[in-house]
Amino acid sequence: MNYRMAPDLFPHVADRAPSADDVTLYDEQHLITYLRLLDADVLGAVWQEVAWIVLQRDPISEPEQARRCWESHLARAHWMMTRGYRALLNQVAEQFQVSKPTFH
Repeated sequence: MNYRMAPDLFPHVADRAPSADDVTLYDEQHLITYLRLLDADVLGAVWQEVAWIVLQRDPISEPEQARRCWESHLARAHWMMTRGYRALLNQVAEQFQVSKPTFH
């Protein structure tokens, strides 16, 4: 796969992830962030380390804010994995005028 632009590995992370029922521009910009969060979750990583490394939040000086940020982004990552990806596939299908994928 060739990228026209290199993806941003450390995009600015908002205090809370979106909660819309649609994929947002923020979601598209944070796909790698979401993948990193899901990977850390599967590996059983400590949330404080993930907040520090992936979300660039300080769990020592601002533990509540860091935890809320981590929780909302991890929840959004799970949403993208189970539902949001379908919207992305449909957007790509429309953009390139190909038939939309079917989901079972």
